[in-house]
Amino acid sequence: MRLTALLAVAVLASAAGVAIADPNKEPAMTSHTATGPFDATLAPQTLSPVADGSGLARMSLDKRFHGALEAASTGEMLSFRSATPGSAGYVAMETVRGTLDGRAGSFVLQHSSSLVRGEPVQSITVVPDSGTDALAGLAGRMVIEIAPGGAHSYRFDYSLPDAGP
Repeated sequence: MRLTALLAVAVLASAAGVAIADPNKEPAMTSHTATGPFDATLAPQTLSPVADGSGLARMSLDKRFHGALEAASTGEMLSFRSATPGSAGYVAMETVRGTLDGRAGSFVLQHSSSLVRGEPVQSITVVPDSGTDALAGLAGRMVIEIAPGGAHSYRFDYSLPDAGP
């Protein structure tokens, strides 16, 4: 749209008492933390012929989150375990569907994490613009903890656009 046309629209909207959204202004966001347990099922999958023999492993993911995040997720993971005890790495993508603090929708988590001689280094983030429905605009990072007995839990620091009036 030409500048004069944009100005005309702005003047008409202003005269009619209609606010025009600034496309460069980010929506107001509210930060939250969600925590809770989750159950995970991993199932070995066949590698592609290209990756066969590479030392990689491929797994399907099936998770159930509980607590502030009540959701199910499915995805895929590629992993590698080195010859050094306690050193490994994985990448994964998973689609999460359910409710987050009562807001329903879905989003995608991207994992790229390592275990360096027993010390975890995690990067689990929401894929930008992957949120749907009431979770549109979701951004955040997740940390996974595994207790000595094997119980899994999550801490999800996230932000969402403020809900409208």
